[in-house]
Amino acid sequence: MLEKAQDDFVEAVHELTKLIPLGRVTTYGAIAYCLGSPKSARMVGWALHHAVHRPEVPAHRVVNRNGYLTGKHHFVGEGTMEELLAAEGVAVKGDRVEDFARVFWHPKQII
Repeated sequence: MLEKAQDDFVEAVHELTKLIPLGRVTTYGAIAYCLGSPKSARMVGWALHHAVHRPEVPAHRVVNRNGYLTGKHHFVGEGTMEELLAAEGVAVKGDRVEDFARVFWHPKQII
């Protein structure tokens, strides 16, 4: 039963992540909040760790609450997450999204 709940949570994270618009980012906490589990930001990170090899899930668009690329080590290649964001027009400097407030997208915008 617990495994089914985990699978459902992972799938919900992946589906919500697919909705992040091109050139925008959101946070682990914002996804957790939108899914009704506001204290589950780390679980969102865990769920996205399993999505870095699924191109249909843009896990690179999810950063920590301060805009840092804390999940970058899960991508193949040291600069992959930053490169993917740059290709979408999201500037990153020092492993942090520049102009974070401008490019931040909150999932509650769709509900």
